[in-house]
Amino acid sequence: QVQLVESGGGLVQPGGSLTLSCVVSEFSLDSYTIGWFRQAPGKERERVSCISRRDASTYYSDSMKGRFTISRDNAKNTVYLQMNSLEPEDTAVYYCAGETFGSSCVMGYASGMDYWGKGTLVTVSS
Repeated sequence: QVQLVESGGGLVQPGGSLTLSCVVSEFSLDSYTIGWFRQAPGKERERVSCISRRDASTYYSDSMKGRFTISRDNAKNTVYLQMNSLEPEDTAVYYCAGETFGSSCVMGYASGMDYWGKGTLVTVSS
């Protein structure tokens, strides 16, 4: 059964950094597009970043460009999200998700993703 397990969340001060990890089981990373989404209290789930299955092209939402970096390690079947210059507005539960076919991640459509992890909480506060 496909599983995605996130880790690395926690409490960080404004301006700080965190690296989230998503370990994927039962399929190889070059078969699925993997995305990071986040959901803050009272808000809709939004796309943070994606890394495509074929050529590892990366995509970011505008507010994350220049601050966040997505990458993958095929040998470890793990996708990372390096987050720098964190702001209180980045506080949310961060989810890892997998997409078999299509362009839902690139288009930012959470409803089109096929598999989801349970999430990891990131809190940015002084």
